[in-house]
Amino acid sequence: MRIILDCDPGHDDAFAILLSVASKEIELLGVTTVVGNSYLENTTKNARTVLDLFDIDVPVFAGCDKPLFRNVIVAPDIHGKSGLEGAQLPPAKRPIERLHAVDFIAQTLEKYSDVVLVPTGPLTNIALFMIRYPHLIKRIALIVLMGGGIAFGNVTPAAEFNIFADPEAAKIVFQSGVPIVMAPLDVTHQVVVTEEEVRKMRLLGAKFDLLADLLVFFKSTYKRVFGIEGVPLHDPCTVMYLIHPEIFETKDYHVDVETKGELTYGQTVVDVWRTTGKTLNAKVMLRADRMRFFDLFFEKLSQLREA
Repeated sequence: MRIILDCDPGHDDAFAILLSVASKEIELLGVTTVVGNSYLENTTKNARTVLDLFDIDVPVFAGCDKPLFRNVIVAPDIHGKSGLEGAQLPPAKRPIERLHAVDFIAQTLEKYSDVVLVPTGPLTNIALFMIRYPHLIKRIALIVLMGGGIAFGNVTPAAEFNIFADPEAAKIVFQSGVPIVMAPLDVTHQVVVTEEEVRKMRLLGAKFDLLADLLVFFKSTYKRVFGIEGVPLHDPCTVMYLIHPEIFETKDYHVDVETKGELTYGQTVVDVWRTTGKTLNAKVMLRADRMRFFDLFFEKLSQLREA
């Protein structure tokens, strides 16, 4: 299965990257980055640093440094100033590619017709690709994204961060006609890292000790900001769905994005009862088997111990 991971590392994005490279079912063609959890310079550097920690030679392409229309927002209260605080990771060894992320996506889709796009940050790169290369939209096999929520948001009461960071881009993606699988907050908050997962991470070795330090920082910010004991591992839900969809319960809905509401800007409006009669456009994850998720998560990551 060929994928492009479009992300904004970000602690949970880092684990999505590592889960994808540790899974033999997946061929990670490239990592594209976008402004989101931190500014583009940081998210791009962080993606390269995480890959190089395990000497993984996957190219990284920098994408959009601002949303389509709205002002930039980042999340230093959650991910720290650099976007990946909490551990002293060794500096990156490999350079960032010179090609823009959007053009890399286009060139890849011209070459392959079975590529899955996996966005775990704001959807700016994906939407801009659709604007610039409309003739290639139908060549996207599937989009599996982390974003939105049915019952609640996390940056406003109604809106989840990735969608709120660029609602106009998200609206373009949901209206594109491409098959979409959505991992909302409703499911990611069922996959919570506790002290037990931190302990298991440290048992894997020295490099994983650094990853455990990242989780400790991530847990501390969620405790301070949200009062949550433990931290949801949002972004890896996308990759886990691709390799083990059976651990998630899903249902097809029509999903739209609010771009004008005073209180609801950035909300994913999920038509649970099909009151609009609109065409179903997204398979939405509703429940996850937490125990199975983490069993598989550590089974996969342990494959990186020789790296």
